Amino acid sequence: MDTGQLAIKIILIVVIVAFSIFLMLPGKGARHLALRRLSMLALLLIVVLAVVFPSSVTAVANLLGVGRGTDLLLYGLIVVFIGNSLVVQRRHRKTDLEITRLARLIAIQNAPDAATAFEGEKAAEVEPGVQKRSE
Repeated sequence: MDTGQLAIKIILIVVIVAFSIFLMLPGKGARHLALRRLSMLALLLIVVLAVVFPSSVTAVANLLGVGRGTDLLLYGLIVVFIGNSLVVQRRHRKTDLEITRLARLIAIQNAPDAATAFEGEKAAEVEPGVQKRSE
């Protein structure tokens, strides 16, 4: 194992594990929202600093054992992409469950009452000129 890249490997693994744990926890509440906002603010600050001081990205990359600053930026992009994909997947699953719950609720509300439906069938049998529905 190359010990020169050990630092970046550990950082990437820790960040990916932290993303996974963060996404497995329940997503409701002020604490969760505050953590999301703080992480977005930190990411914005890092991006602004990288734009203003591009040589610092290369210095940090060399410190972590990555050859170039662009490689470090690529690693960061991959981590953010994985995190975003996990968030979108979680939100999609939550939306699917909510749609299923709403569809069931609408089906139950629109279902005819059993007693009313039975009386309607009896009335159709008795009334002349009303054809019985074929099933």
